[in-house]
Amino acid sequence: MTDSPKPAADRADTASTEAKSDSKVETRIVTADEADMRLDRWFKRHFPDVNHSYLQKLLRTGQVRIDGKRAETSSRLAAGQGVRIPPLAAWAAPVKGPNQAPGKPKGMSDKQIAELQALVLYRDADVIAINKPAGLAVQGGTGTSKHLDAMLDALRFDGKERPKLVHRLDKDTSGVLLLARTTFAASKLTELFRGSAVRKIYWAVTVGVPTPYQGKIDLALAKEGGPHGERVAENKEEGKRAVTVYSVQENVGKQAAFVAMWPLTGRTHQLRVHMAAVGTPILGDGKYAGQGAFLAGAEVAKKLHLHARRLILPHPRGGKTIDVTAPLPDHMQATWKYFGFSPNLRDDPFEDFE
Repeated sequence: MTDSPKPAADRADTASTEAKSDSKVETRIVTADEADMRLDRWFKRHFPDVNHSYLQKLLRTGQVRIDGKRAETSSRLAAGQGVRIPPLAAWAAPVKGPNQAPGKPKGMSDKQIAELQALVLYRDADVIAINKPAGLAVQGGTGTSKHLDAMLDALRFDGKERPKLVHRLDKDTSGVLLLARTTFAASKLTELFRGSAVRKIYWAVTVGVPTPYQGKIDLALAKEGGPHGERVAENKEEGKRAVTVYSVQENVGKQAAFVAMWPLTGRTHQLRVHMAAVGTPILGDGKYAGQGAFLAGAEVAKKLHLHARRLILPHPRGGKTIDVTAPLPDHMQATWKYFGFSPNLRDDPFEDFE
C-alpha cells in the first residue's frame, strides 16, 4: 500500500514550507477514552492533516515522543501518558471548518446545542459534569453515528480547549459524567479515576431482592465475543478483579428492589454482570438476563434502570471536593412512583463503609 500524496508543504524543501503554526512544543495528555489507541490513529484524531510520511519523519527524528521516550506509529497509548508534539508545519495544524466556530460543531443546530448545554450539572474552569441521558453513546463505534464525543465542542463555553472525556458510562446508563476542560485537568482526573479517590454511587432497580441486603460482590470479569456482540462474563482464570458494594434501600416483597451500588473497580458492564450473577439482574437489562430482566405485568418501562446518581472526588487542583448529583431520568422516575420508592433517601448509603 502506498502513502497518499504528500501536501506541497511536505514535498518542498524550503524554509517557507516548514513555517510553523506555533513555535512552542506542546504535550498532550492521553485521556481515558484514548487508552489502547495506536499513536498514528491518535494523531489522526488530533491532527487530521498529518499524513503517514510526515508522522514517520517526526518519529524518526525523535520529535514526537511518549513520556519522553521514542515511539513508533504502532505504539499503543495508555491513559495519562504525555505525547510530545513539536512545532508542526503550518499546513499540519488543526483546522476548523469554515462554519465551525468554537462551541458550534458541525451537524448540530442551535436547539441541539442548547439541549446539550442544559444537561450541565456543574462547571468551573477545569471541570464540567453533565447528566448524560440514557440512549446517548459516549463514543462512536460500529453502527453508532451519534455520540457525545462528536459533540464536545458544544460544551466548550468560554474555554480555550475542547472538553475531554476522562471516564465512560454505558450507552443505556444515565447520570453523572465528568469532562475535563483543560489538559491539566484531564491528566489529574485520569489519575483519580484509575485510583480509589473517586466515589461513584449508582441507583438501580433489580428484579428480585439481593440477599443479604448489604454485601460485596467480588467476581473477576473478562470480555468475550459472541453472536450478539461483545459481552462481559465471569472468568476466574483470565478475568480482571471486579468488586461491587451494594445496599438494598427499599423493596417490594420479593418482586423488585431499589438498590444503591458503589463499584470499587471500573470494569466494563461491571454492575450489570454482578447483579445478574447473584440472581437479581437490573430491570431492563435483557443483554445479561434475557427475559429474566423484565417484570411480567408490571407497568414499567423496558429500558435499563441504571443511573449514575452521584460522583464525589477531589478537585484536580486540590483544595475542595467536587460533589455532583444527577436527577433520575423520566423512565426511572415513573418506576419509582409505580413502586412507591422514595426519591429522597440519602444519596451516599456507603458513608460508613470501610
